[in-house]
Amino acid sequence: MKLYTYFRSSAAYRVRIALNLKGLAWEAVPVHLVKDGGQHRKPDYLALNPAGLVPALEDDGNVLTQSLAIIEYLDETHREPPLLPADAAGRARVRALAQAIACDIHPINNLRVLQYLKRELGVSDEQKDAWYRHWCELGLAAVEAMLAGDARTGRFCHGNAPGLADCCLVPQVFNARRFGAKLDAMPTVLRIVDACEMLDAFRLAAPGVQPDAE
Repeated sequence: MKLYTYFRSSAAYRVRIALNLKGLAWEAVPVHLVKDGGQHRKPDYLALNPAGLVPALEDDGNVLTQSLAIIEYLDETHREPPLLPADAAGRARVRALAQAIACDIHPINNLRVLQYLKRELGVSDEQKDAWYRHWCELGLAAVEAMLAGDARTGRFCHGNAPGLADCCLVPQVFNARRFGAKLDAMPTVLRIVDACEMLDAFRLAAPGVQPDAE
């Protein structure tokens, strides 16, 4: 497997965690989102992924895009350990947690959005960072309520084994901390992230240990 990745991309970070949880061998192919005007905008990468986003995964002749779709593909093609619960209600809950991050928080804080705010709309770095913190704190507060208010939350987001929701939560909290978001009112989120970061699958997926880390 080849994973087209950028060390600080939270979407790529999610997939790195999932690959590690599954114990799969994979090759990192770095795609720098800033150098050379953005390597994800080059014709060779756009031929692979027309959206010009990371990650993309090559596996057995297939090219897969979108982090949640990739993770569910991995879960269907490599059953153990499962990243989604066996019951329909549990799967819906885990997907809701994952999408609260990947669909509600991440898109409006993605690099291309932040670059547009600064380059096209002329906001300052301070205003850009405030934008990031506002939406991140608002979204993670909702995730905290979803986790803290449900008895199915265990050591991890759903029960006592890491899964799809944890693959999304850890990268989002990493980025939240990088931008100085206030997380003190989110004890359940922080407890789960601490539990995840004790595992090699999460530690080895972290941005700072990637081959393209800066």
